[in-house]
Amino acid sequence: MTITITVAIIAALGSLATGFIVGKTMTKSKAKEIDEAAKKEAELIISKAKTEADSFFEKAKAKSESIKQSKILETKENFIQKKAQFEQETNERNERLREREQQLKDNQKNISRKIEENSRKEKEIESIRTELNEQLELIAIKKEKVDKEHSEFVKKLEQISNLSAADAKEQLIETLKKEAETDAMSHIKQIMDDAKAKANKEAKKIVIQTIQRTAAEHAIENTVSVFNLESDDQKGQIIGREGRNIRAIEAATGCEIVVDDTPEAIVISGYDPIRREIARLSLQKLTADGRIHPARIEEVVQKTTKQLNDHLMEIGERTVIDMGISGMHPELVRYVGRMRFRSSYGQNLLQHSRETANLCATMAAELGLNVKLAKRAGLLHDIGKVPDEESELSHALLGMKLCEKYGEHPAVCNAVGAHHDEIEMRYAISPIIQACDAISGARPGARREIMESYLERIKELETLAMEYEGVEKAYAIQAGRELRVIVESGKVDDKRSEELSFEISKKIEDEMTYPGQVKVTVIREMRSVSVAR
Repeated sequence: MTITITVAIIAALGSLATGFIVGKTMTKSKAKEIDEAAKKEAELIISKAKTEADSFFEKAKAKSESIKQSKILETKENFIQKKAQFEQETNERNERLREREQQLKDNQKNISRKIEENSRKEKEIESIRTELNEQLELIAIKKEKVDKEHSEFVKKLEQISNLSAADAKEQLIETLKKEAETDAMSHIKQIMDDAKAKANKEAKKIVIQTIQRTAAEHAIENTVSVFNLESDDQKGQIIGREGRNIRAIEAATGCEIVVDDTPEAIVISGYDPIRREIARLSLQKLTADGRIHPARIEEVVQKTTKQLNDHLMEIGERTVIDMGISGMHPELVRYVGRMRFRSSYGQNLLQHSRETANLCATMAAELGLNVKLAKRAGLLHDIGKVPDEESELSHALLGMKLCEKYGEHPAVCNAVGAHHDEIEMRYAISPIIQACDAISGARPGARREIMESYLERIKELETLAMEYEGVEKAYAIQAGRELRVIVESGKVDDKRSEELSFEISKKIEDEMTYPGQVKVTVIREMRSVSVAR
């Protein structure tokens, strides 16, 4: 607005200046008219400028008033908002203060109550302590009195029994110990007898059913060691000029050929039954052909060896097929075939293994176990007796190593290795293999036992029984299946007789190896002899 007025004034002054300048060049009258016009125009411009200035002033005043009112309202609103917020915060702080004050009051009340309770408990404890002290004093007095009476009583007992307290205590402990041992032995024997009675009943039932359901050949089959000739003239051909033929046969086969006075027969002697069979078959071909000389002998032995190896494989394959066993490694199948020419105590090993496998399958079926694994383990349990190479391991452990090598099931490997208790039995079929092996070997007519080992076992049984105090005589009867022990009646009473039979049977189980079972019978008799003269 100030700028507008200033512009109007400048414009008016400019008009006056213009008129003044023009007037210098014009006439005075003309100049006067122009001057008048200029004045009017200037007044008009000034009036217009004032009007505009007033209008701008009013507008500015109204706008400033509006802005003022707006700021006042905004300030009031902010004030009201701040005031409300302050009041809210104040109320909240007051509320927290009231809560804290109430909490402090409650805490003070609790503390006061606890102090009162503690004071009361301290009084009670003090009362109890006083009472206990009085009781302890009374107990000490009574204890002193009891100790004195006990000492007097012990002295009287020592005078009466002529024993010191330590000696009497030792005798009492020893007596109780012996009674406890006797009672414990009696209980153990009774428990074991009951368990054995039940277990034997079930085991006998299963074994009898298994044996009844399994057909076994009773004939003993051995590998051939005697070769029959058509005539004694063939002995000279076999011996050859200066014995060259027989030396060639022995060198090629590894067996000894014994030519003696036995009519129409020669003896083939050798440790390896496979070599003995090769020698027998080779001699059969040579005598049938009639051409016997060292070169021909080597050729025939080589062909026979190859044919026999093929035959062993065929025997093994036919056996596993007949038994219904599949997936067996070819090398194990070959070992099964080799069992055909191996015997144990006069019992053919392959026949024994097949019989054991059938018994295992039947028993496993009765017990609800895996029949296939049991049959497989039964067939392979003696596989360690027919390896190609020599080993320091027992046949059970060697058989386990072979089964592990050729990928057999762990249960089969454990059963093979544990059937003579050389390792721990870890699977349920392992004791079945052991039992069926014993059944097959112990049946009548199955095996021939070497006389020396039989006599040694009998003597060992009798010696074991004679080691016990009070034993007078011991006799092994029924081919070592029963041991009768005669004791002195003055040294061994009836109760000790029962304990003695139990102890001897346990020692036989722990220290001896024997087929089947051994029955121990302790005999004690009292004889009173008088002579009338």
